Amino acid sequence: MYTFRKEERLCSRKYLDLLFKNGSSFLLYPFRISYLFVDATTDVPAQVVINVPKRRYKRAVDRNLLKRRIREAYRLNKQDQLYLPLPTDRGLLLFSIQFVGKDKYDFAFIEKKLIATFKRFQNLIRPNEIHQ
Repeated sequence: MYTFRKEERLCSRKYLDLLFKNGSSFLLYPFRISYLFVDATTDVPAQVVINVPKRRYKRAVDRNLLKRRIREAYRLNKQDQLYLPLPTDRGLLLFSIQFVGKDKYDFAFIEKKLIATFKRFQNLIRPNEIHQ
């Protein structure tokens, strides 16, 4: 359960274009989340792409550090915070995590904010239910 396999990564150019043209998004600092449900049959409920912009972080070392921290926080929390609350009848979830922060944050801060974005995402996809 605590793995991040190739099938969970969003690599398809077709799906990426579809996500950024037709998907919905919200901002919860330091992340901008884009999401879209598509009709597809896969063995994973969601595919994710993680992005840290080159414009803000010129050095590849800094971008890779942030991507590693975001990936690790996603890997540890995806099962409980994202997969379990997902509706099974809506198809495959395409999910984009874009880092828009100005600083290099430590892992604890990134994990806390990523969990908060998962909770907000749950509230957006199920607005009529009460979340605790």
